[in-house]
Amino acid sequence: MGKFEIKKRKNGEFQFNLKAGNGQIILTGEGYTTKAACNNGIESVKKNSQDDKRFSRLEAKNGKPYFNLTATNGQIIGSSEMYESTSSRENGIESVKKNALDSEIKDLT
Repeated sequence: MGKFEIKKRKNGEFQFNLKAGNGQIILTGEGYTTKAACNNGIESVKKNSQDDKRFSRLEAKNGKPYFNLTATNGQIIGSSEMYESTSSRENGIESVKKNALDSEIKDLT
């Protein structure tokens, strides 16, 4: 089972990472000014990750595929790492869908 980890950035913002059961980070959230807003971001990931249309499949300037998860208003909730192939990116998306719903939240702040 995966888990969300909340950390505090050096600039004082809160950020979450969604980790798969193997401990690999599969989604990194944006920076939030409050812990409550960060928790709202996690709830948004849980809700929006179940809709495939919320995943933007993109390619970086270096040609590596990655994805963003967006809310219904189009705002980016989280981003993936860079992948070596589009099939790896698709596996990452499936992992987010699978792990987001029932992952525990671990506060590391």
